[in-house]
Amino acid sequence: MNFIEKLNGATRKNSSLLCVGLDPDPELMPEKVGVFEFNRAIIDATSDLVCAYKPNFAFYEALGNEGLEALRNTVNYIPGDIPVIADAKRGDIGNTARAYVRAIFSHFNFDATTVSPYLGFDSIEPFIGYHDKGIFILCRTSNAGAADFQSLLAQADNTNRPLYEIVAMKASQWNTYGNIGLVVGATYPDELKLIRENHPEMPLLIPGIGVQGGDLELTVRYGTNAVGEKAIINSSRQIIYASRGEDFALAAREAGLTLRNQINQNLPDRK
Repeated sequence: MNFIEKLNGATRKNSSLLCVGLDPDPELMPEKVGVFEFNRAIIDATSDLVCAYKPNFAFYEALGNEGLEALRNTVNYIPGDIPVIADAKRGDIGNTARAYVRAIFSHFNFDATTVSPYLGFDSIEPFIGYHDKGIFILCRTSNAGAADFQSLLAQADNTNRPLYEIVAMKASQWNTYGNIGLVVGATYPDELKLIRENHPEMPLLIPGIGVQGGDLELTVRYGTNAVGEKAIINSSRQIIYASRGEDFALAAREAGLTLRNQINQNLPDRK
């Protein structure tokens, strides 16, 4: 089963476009709870509510070998019918890119990963070559500084377009195996709408709701495809840190259930 098949299966089984970001921060986690123990409890509480999980490498790398071991255990613990996306944002050339690929897909066994397009096609090609894996190219990210580069006008096909549009266009051209998606932030709904209109079937990983302030209604309306799918709407802190007490897993479930249902309530009628 490839990434898209697994994503579609989890979306339909759980009636969900919700992705939970597993980003363990010891300063926010309940006291005396280890990283894997924390993740395991969150997964147990939410696995019937999600279409995917997305661990961010930075939170595990910051904890050294213990963190990387917790990451490996976390990926292995997630039910096999739910896709797991490595939020790694890798992007380098040649042997370095191939080493990143082996680490993420072969060693940690992720189903998909995020990559940076800044170094061009040869830095992404080794990832695309894993036909059964998903590749999410950073396009219009959710952070405030995204406009520093992503909104700059650049020339393509004898026209000037914002750089993020060119990234999306290139990603579509590179999508030979149907395994490429885009990262587009909920904090830029107009850009999200434009990208979805231009790329109607490409899966979109959408961060930026919740703490970052993205509009949920517009995210769902603009981010989904014609049948209300192919949008992976990520929430991390809003769910996993809903409580710092002993009830953290129950609180995460309640927050996840509320958000999953709010997403579904905003799905437009496209019959």
